[in-house]
Amino acid sequence: MMGPEPQTLPPSPNWYCTRCSDAVPGGLFGFAARTSVFLVRVGPGAGTIPGTPPFRVVGELVGHTERVSGFTFSHHPGQYNLCASSSDDGTVKIWDVETKTVVTEHALHQHTISALHWSPQVKDLIVSGDEKGVIFCYWINRNDSQRLFIEPRTIFCLTCSPHDEDLVAIGYKDGMVVIIDISKKGEVTHRLRGHDDEIHSIAWCPLPGEDCLSINQEENSEPEIANGKVTAQTPEAKGCYLATGSKDQTIRIWSCARGRGVLVLKIPFLKRRGGGVDPTVKERLWLTLYWPKNQPTQLVSSCFGGELLLWDLTQSWRRKYTLFSASEGQNHSRIVFNLCPLQTEDDKQLLLSTSMDRDVKCWDMTTLDCCWTLPSLGGFVYSLAFSPEDTGYLAIGVGDGMIRVWNTSSKKNSYDVKSFWQGVKSKVTALCWHPKKEHCLAFGTDDGKVGLYDTYSSKPPQISSTYHKKTVYTLAWGPPVPPMSLGGEGDRPSFTLYSCGGEGIVFQHNPWKFGGEASDINRLIRDTNALKYKLPVHTEISWKADGKFMALGNEDGSIEIFQGPSLKLMCSIQQHHKLLNTISWHHEHGSQPELSYLLASGSNNAVIYVHDLRTVLESEPESPVTITEPFRTLSGHTSKITCLAWSLHHDGILVSASYDGTAQVWDTLREQPLHNFRGHRGRLLCVVWSPLEPDCIYSGADDFCVYRWLPATQDHSRPPQGKKSIELEKKRLSQPKPKPKKKKKPTSQMPIKQESFEGHEEDSTKENTGPVENGLSDQEGEEEGPPALTPTVPREPVMCTPTSSSCEKSDVTVNNKIAVLKKEPPKEKPEALMKRRKVRSMLPLSTSLDHRSKEELHHDCLVLATAKHSKELNEDVSADLEERFHLGLFSDRDTLYRMIETEGKGHLENGHPELFHQLMLWKGDLQGVLQTAAERGELTDSLVAMAPVAGYRVWLWAVEAFAKQLCFQDQYVKAASHLLSIHKVYEAVELLRSNHFYREAIAVAKARLRPEDPVLKELYLSWGTVLERDGHYAAAAKCYLGATSPYDAAKVLAKKGDAASLRTAAELASIAGENKLAASLALRCAQELLLTKNWVATQEALQLHESLQDQRLVFCLLELLCWQLEARQLPEARSSSSSYHSWATDTKGPFLQRVTSAWTSIFGLDGPAQCQAALQRLQDIKYPSATSNTPYRQLLLHICHDLTLAVLSQQTASWEEAVRALLQAVLRSYDSGNFTIMQEVYSAFLPDGCDHLSDKLGDCQSSATSALRSLEAFSTYGRLYEIWWSLSRPCPEPSVSVTTEHGKTLSTVQSQRVDGASAEETGSEVCRPEPGSPPELSLRLSEESARVLSTCRALFSEEHASLQNARRTVAQVQETLAEMIHQHQKSRLCKATASGPHNNEPEQETEPRLAGPQSQCNSKEEENEPVSLPELTRRLTEANQKIAKFPESIKAWPFPDVLESCLVLLHIGSQCPGCVPQEVQQQAQELLRKYGSGRAYERHCQTFCT
Repeated sequence: MMGPEPQTLPPSPNWYCTRCSDAVPGGLFGFAARTSVFLVRVGPGAGTIPGTPPFRVVGELVGHTERVSGFTFSHHPGQYNLCASSSDDGTVKIWDVETKTVVTEHALHQHTISALHWSPQVKDLIVSGDEKGVIFCYWINRNDSQRLFIEPRTIFCLTCSPHDEDLVAIGYKDGMVVIIDISKKGEVTHRLRGHDDEIHSIAWCPLPGEDCLSINQEENSEPEIANGKVTAQTPEAKGCYLATGSKDQTIRIWSCARGRGVLVLKIPFLKRRGGGVDPTVKERLWLTLYWPKNQPTQLVSSCFGGELLLWDLTQSWRRKYTLFSASEGQNHSRIVFNLCPLQTEDDKQLLLSTSMDRDVKCWDMTTLDCCWTLPSLGGFVYSLAFSPEDTGYLAIGVGDGMIRVWNTSSKKNSYDVKSFWQGVKSKVTALCWHPKKEHCLAFGTDDGKVGLYDTYSSKPPQISSTYHKKTVYTLAWGPPVPPMSLGGEGDRPSFTLYSCGGEGIVFQHNPWKFGGEASDINRLIRDTNALKYKLPVHTEISWKADGKFMALGNEDGSIEIFQGPSLKLMCSIQQHHKLLNTISWHHEHGSQPELSYLLASGSNNAVIYVHDLRTVLESEPESPVTITEPFRTLSGHTSKITCLAWSLHHDGILVSASYDGTAQVWDTLREQPLHNFRGHRGRLLCVVWSPLEPDCIYSGADDFCVYRWLPATQDHSRPPQGKKSIELEKKRLSQPKPKPKKKKKPTSQMPIKQESFEGHEEDSTKENTGPVENGLSDQEGEEEGPPALTPTVPREPVMCTPTSSSCEKSDVTVNNKIAVLKKEPPKEKPEALMKRRKVRSMLPLSTSLDHRSKEELHHDCLVLATAKHSKELNEDVSADLEERFHLGLFSDRDTLYRMIETEGKGHLENGHPELFHQLMLWKGDLQGVLQTAAERGELTDSLVAMAPVAGYRVWLWAVEAFAKQLCFQDQYVKAASHLLSIHKVYEAVELLRSNHFYREAIAVAKARLRPEDPVLKELYLSWGTVLERDGHYAAAAKCYLGATSPYDAAKVLAKKGDAASLRTAAELASIAGENKLAASLALRCAQELLLTKNWVATQEALQLHESLQDQRLVFCLLELLCWQLEARQLPEARSSSSSYHSWATDTKGPFLQRVTSAWTSIFGLDGPAQCQAALQRLQDIKYPSATSNTPYRQLLLHICHDLTLAVLSQQTASWEEAVRALLQAVLRSYDSGNFTIMQEVYSAFLPDGCDHLSDKLGDCQSSATSALRSLEAFSTYGRLYEIWWSLSRPCPEPSVSVTTEHGKTLSTVQSQRVDGASAEETGSEVCRPEPGSPPELSLRLSEESARVLSTCRALFSEEHASLQNARRTVAQVQETLAEMIHQHQKSRLCKATASGPHNNEPEQETEPRLAGPQSQCNSKEEENEPVSLPELTRRLTEANQKIAKFPESIKAWPFPDVLESCLVLLHIGSQCPGCVPQEVQQQAQELLRKYGSGRAYERHCQTFCT
């Protein structure tokens, strides 16, 4: 027996079970957790320290092999010690809690058990139900059972009546509730319909009869609920209320007398009161109930967020409830699964609740306050760490994604535990407190994350920006090393955080800049020690307390000691030869200071070594020393060592944790085992010595438990050996034997370390696989992801207490991957035996007949002699020979054949066809053998190999038959090889192709068929299609090239659309001579590179094809223009990623000159002839017109195309073409609303205006003249706006230099266009500053601006104003007509779907919208009714006729909006009086009066024209 029960932090109660906890009077509470039931003594009997909560975990019921789904006590006085549990392993066990043993059990259920209850009326009756709807009543005392099948539905819960021993209420998954009478073979007395989702809880009213509640008067308040056929009223069912809680968010109270619902309580949504809940977790509702025995007018229920409600049923029509515990933080923070009443020895009425927040809470039913909380764990306990500053605070890293901090020194609460989950989101595998800073806790997780928590704050943790690729094994605080140690004292932290991950790298994180990049210390080690060889894979790190030396443990078992801060290698310990799991330096404050140089280490083998490094480290050797002898060796564990911790209170006392399921305390100086703790039921993962109590240790394991235990009270002094070790492993015996293990090949260089990263993730995953709806147990955290890593090192067996089973399932999983050290030598015995085993006899029947009695053998001799020497055989001898077939060996051939036949049949019957085949071969009947084997699907390679003996045809037939057989066995490649052996190449290729072995099929076809064979091309194409469909474009391209389809290859490569793919595709097409495709792909590539402004690569891409020489000119101009635009921007707005050519950044000379000189020098464009040819080729390319949504890069490219045409036209003196191309570029920028580019075009190409173009064109009246007029007008229009903007800014600048503002201004004032102008005419926007600026602004106008204002008369063209007005009218009429049609359709739709006032609503809504366009036609009609259709038609006709009269020269080219220009000019005049000539102002006003009739211009007309 063990000493006193250790203090336990237990596993979490299982989730989603309708009854998996229960309590009995006197103060014993039990809850199911994983595969066990934990027992808690509550009240005075717990024997706790006065002042602390009166409860204690007193034991565990161990025996189930899978999740426990139900638990119930016997509530009969005198047998409170009996309880029952049901499990996913299919059993119901009855236990005696005093001895913690199974009294009896049954395995009657064939399906998952989902509900269980011990009858409160019948002492020995236990009722259970399963997911298929089967119920078993089991009477313990008479070991009798009854099977009932009521409904083929999933049972969710069942509760036996407390008043009638025959009644059981059953709740189903679909919301049905039935009451059955088990004395009448499960006859249904009531079907209660009303719920429409899972029934989570059923509670009978504690008082019989229906007088206790005043809900009779409500009989009519609830609608009658159909109940099917209600049986005749039995005296027993006279009356009792029944309450049910369902996932449908309602509690229903039913009358059994009336067989119907009498009251529905809807669960209220309550505002959350502070609990720490992960907002990303969307919870389902679980609605559990408790009907207090002494208070039948009250009902307790759970709620959405974990709150508990006390419903008052006396005034049920008011739906009144009271909330448990008004104080902050006392409630559960997530849904509650079970409620159990408990009466203590001192008659306190308590209520115990289990919840998804992993807390068990105890409530006082008189005050509704929370008395105490028992925290629990939902995953493996990976790490334990005591804070050096906040003494007594123990941090626990758990596999459920939460960190617990347990204040073990609390005097008021022995379970003062705080949980931290924010930012964790994965298994917590490593913890380490800051050595000097309070509340600062570093954590590492299974997914490679490293974080820092302030445990006194509620803030989320800081997370390092550097992640490990695999699990974080260890964390350690230590002094900074380069690069972080560089800098002054105040510039760097005194401690940095070191983390070691599963990929074998140690990172150094700066806690001051946690978001910055961590440094890999391998670089420093390599540089300092000038190492040439590959560094080992690290698995563990530990700094000596004084910060002078760092120890690194490695995958190969070596330990390296480095001197800080340069990390000079001092020595290497070559002792362990398996992966290093744990290293621990002795503390510094012992009576013997020299002990601080002791280093203890544990690895994947079971021996612990302690090294004394004092001599080596104090002598500071020149070159690294190699140590191969330990100072002390501690042997005794039988499995890997996972954790080591020195006692802070003693000298040289060490505690170790091992996979053998025990923790061992050692006196290292004497190499003596002192105490062995065997309380865990799994593999130990961590252990730590209490800093407060000299004789107190905490340990954690993969059994989801933390135990606090006292070494001195342990019954054992050393780990279990021999038989004891086998006993601890007893639970393995019930498991299927693991498959024979092959020797592991090292799959990677990555180390796998410790429990956390080996078998045990599979452990919890396997062991808790319950159906989801009925309950993932609390292991959710462990089950969320797959196993962290695949082990690459042999692992030890799990050792556990005799009755244990928590890891049973896992052991299968683990063992499949484990090489058990102790059993390795015997493993070879079976193989040796097999080698020596006698070969099976070919003639077993004959042999056995030769071993009969002497008489029989003598008779054999006589029969044989008679047969050999008689001339004629009589019937008796023939019969004897037939019976004694084994004599065929000695008589004639016929008898031998008979013998062979008999022996062959025997082999077939015994399942040895291969021996039968051999006998037939001996007989010479090879064809028969082959035929039989083919029919039975038993052909083998050796049989087919012998087939040629029977002839060529037989061989061909046998090979084909074998190929068919192999196909049935999915061995297609082998089948194809056999077909090839008989030269059936096409069939072999087709077989491989049809089964998607394209690679093999092509290899065969290529090797065996003619190169021009069409089959080969088909293979390539079909494989290419499959690869293309799956997104493997490069591989598909290779297939198409193989099929000599380079075009397809280039197309498929280009599919991805990135620059690199496009470039490769273009090169491929170019090589294959697909010139058009190559050119288009190269151009696409160049356009793709435009986005990144990689001009160098762009020109390289265009170089790929000679036909793109002209495009190179366009891109050259584009590059120069972009450089110019960027040069005008503020430095911070410039793109840092762009790469320009050197010639683009040279800004000497006018822009046009830079373009032409670049063309000449870089692209060899020399002479008019070349320019003419390039111009003609580029003119063939047409781009669509721009809109305000045209992407900026695309717009620039199109504008530069037009500008290139203009420059080439100028080079060839084609001035008309030049004007048109320039105007086209300006119009693109105008249409897209990009004022900046428009002004840039003018400043770069027409810095001195359009006069020189006018001179070049001469007097000839061509279409170019009107184009030039438009070009001049847009130039003036742009200048007008610049003048206006310069006036409205406090510090005006020269006109052109304000252009950088325009883009911004335009985008913000887009909505402020001068209303009424059509899109075509008002591509640019009007920005109207407030009039009435100070008069001194008039001084600011430059001469240039004054000149512009005096010449802007060209803008005020009467013809264009009239044309634009007519076009506006057409646009407005068309808009009105479209609106009318829309209205008509809408009103018809409304009439079809509704009647009454709804019909008018759409019309009323849209009337104002109609008025808008109409009033623009004629402002006088604004107030009037909508215009009639004939009137609109008339206006449209008039406007179209007017437009037709204008000459083509005016209509051909767009012109700036005349009225908009008039308004801008008048604004300038009002802001700067005297600067605009009077006649120009008058002309503008006149145009506004004449054509500004629309509502958009009306207000402005009143301002400027009155």
